[in-house]
Amino acid sequence: MRTLMKMNPRDNVAVALRPLATGESLHIDQTKLISIHDVPQGHKIALAPIPAGEIVMKYGAPIGYAAEDIQIGEWIHTHNIKTTLAGEEEYQYEPELHPIFYAQRDLTFDGYRRSNGKVGIRNDLFLVPTVGCVNGIAEQMVSAFKAMHADSSVFDNITVLKHPYGCSQLGDDHRMTRDILMDAVHHPNAGGVLVFGLGCENNIVAEFKQMLGEFDESRVKFLVAQDVGDELEAGLELLEELYEAAIDDRREPVPLSELNIGLKCGGSDGFSGITANPLLGAFSDFLIGQGGSTILTEVPEMFGAEKMLMARAENKEVFTDIVWLINDFKQYFLSHGEVVYENPSPGNKAGGISTLEDKSLGCTQKAGSSPVVDVLKYGQKLRKKGLSLLQAPGNDLVASSALAASDCQMVLFTTGRGTPFGSFVPTVKIATNNELFAKKGHWMDFNAGPLLEQPMEEVLEQFITYLIEVASGRKTRNEENQVRELAIFKTGVTL
Repeated sequence: MRTLMKMNPRDNVAVALRPLATGESLHIDQTKLISIHDVPQGHKIALAPIPAGEIVMKYGAPIGYAAEDIQIGEWIHTHNIKTTLAGEEEYQYEPELHPIFYAQRDLTFDGYRRSNGKVGIRNDLFLVPTVGCVNGIAEQMVSAFKAMHADSSVFDNITVLKHPYGCSQLGDDHRMTRDILMDAVHHPNAGGVLVFGLGCENNIVAEFKQMLGEFDESRVKFLVAQDVGDELEAGLELLEELYEAAIDDRREPVPLSELNIGLKCGGSDGFSGITANPLLGAFSDFLIGQGGSTILTEVPEMFGAEKMLMARAENKEVFTDIVWLINDFKQYFLSHGEVVYENPSPGNKAGGISTLEDKSLGCTQKAGSSPVVDVLKYGQKLRKKGLSLLQAPGNDLVASSALAASDCQMVLFTTGRGTPFGSFVPTVKIATNNELFAKKGHWMDFNAGPLLEQPMEEVLEQFITYLIEVASGRKTRNEENQVRELAIFKTGVTL
């Protein structure tokens, strides 16, 4: 096994693929060096002297500057490297577009074709509370309904999209709650939806229903608890109607062009930008080559890598939208008195990520090299085939929920630290390293660790096969573990 990996010929650092001991003799390319310190796995080591104030390069781009003189063979981390990021920037459109190089293949998955033409990869039943006050009653309904249909396979999953909002909210917070919940009602994975309100909340059911627009009345039902005597009995009657409407639903072969896939990472480590994120990037390019769509979000984790995404804007209009996306989120930080670069978590740092640029340059590899065709605001549905960027924070649950709400039937989630979470759509968790996959196999779905030894083409083919199985009904770990959650972005006051 290789000991060091240099990500780009321009780099003056390499990543330790295993723990390095002080005094260990190392070789990479034509460079010979001796490790001055112990270097943990996934962390960086200097390949050349870097004077104080000089740029540290990884992935062929700056990840910060040396806070002090750094010697060849020295461990580089938060103690001797600092971010170059500050506030908003001025940007110029300098396009650098790459053609898609994956040939089209006659591949299909077995999905559910909906009456509006959309395709789901699950036939799920969603209970959508318009306000957090009824979460508990909705859970009682689900328990009673499952008891009545213990042997039924009509619905793949039954999920209460619990949240604490829907009342005492103003402005953008009220709008974002309403929009995300309406997105869930319209989601192609939903074979049936019960919208359930209390009756006195801001997000009142009558207005919510009116704003939904067109929907299949046989698949979407509404209940207001204060309007009926026994809300549990009334809810079960409506769930029975949804059950009868979905009882004859069957999967059918569907081309991969109908897949919309969300790209997300969390608990990243020094291997994220080497294994799992490049794997997602390769898959994103492959899927777009088949006519499908992917969405990248986590805007704060684009800071430091945004110019690469801007260069991939398919036209000046998309470039302008990306500039807005980046600077708007920076202003969100600044308006709350926060700096824009305080992002890497304690787990990120322990795994070898030193600065936000270091994290972002690894993070954005999930989007491959395809052109960016659209920028979506938080709560908007996918509008174009290809690669889109979505306005949402880096928080795992909030960002994954936003991807699901935008009509992604599945979220791909890379991690070097591991997490048990899942969004309300199948959430495929990809380990960046072999150790995590072996330790947390009950959380993780796919191991990208073999990429340290195997060619990308081999691992990508395994990944494509696996994802087609998931799209065709194979349960992910979050589904098996009954972990399906919703989190909604909040920016304002609570009354």
